[in-house]
Amino acid sequence: MFKGLKYKPTLSVFKAFALTASLGLLAGCATQPPPANTHSNICKIIEHDRNWYIAAKKSEKKWGTPVATLKAFVHQESRFVHNARPPRDYALGFIPLPRKSSAYGFAQAQDPAWHDYQKATGKFNARRNNVNDALDFIGWYNSVSNQRNGISLNDPYNLYLAYHEGHGGYRRKTYNQKPWLLDVAKRVERQSRMYDQQLKNCPNLPRRFCIWPFC
Repeated sequence: MFKGLKYKPTLSVFKAFALTASLGLLAGCATQPPPANTHSNICKIIEHDRNWYIAAKKSEKKWGTPVATLKAFVHQESRFVHNARPPRDYALGFIPLPRKSSAYGFAQAQDPAWHDYQKATGKFNARRNNVNDALDFIGWYNSVSNQRNGISLNDPYNLYLAYHEGHGGYRRKTYNQKPWLLDVAKRVERQSRMYDQQLKNCPNLPRRFCIWPFC
């Protein structure tokens, strides 16, 4: 019907597209932590910010860890705070000492594991305070736990033990010397099971997981 017509996009069209693309790319790092009183309800978390579901669903499709388990890991590790770090001790009450761990971000990924993830995936610009990257990291790490240690991706208890102790530590069963860690893993498992049940009844779950041409 429009044969013979030539469309020349104006500068304003390019600006609008660039803005839309930028908003899509920045969505992950702009994700806000849900209010503390919603942390036990995954539907409320998604209602607060749909990116929590979109990023988790992308990771699930890529690596196989269910959305509910991904969210349970983030709940345990950072309480959904993008720049979470381990507490710091102070000498004389005011001189900051080095932190006991390099763990940082939504997933509390430590430097060595994060660097392994970047090398394995080629995502050298990935950031631990970006929800998309953090959930992709958890999915990747669990897939390695599955490959190396045979842990089912539907077993949040053992996945978390491997996540905390490392793949070698899990094989050596170092967690057996840490009763407190076994309790934490059980808590993560319960959280995952609860989130999974809630997800079945969440209204209006987002259906689009990317914006063309960045899919």
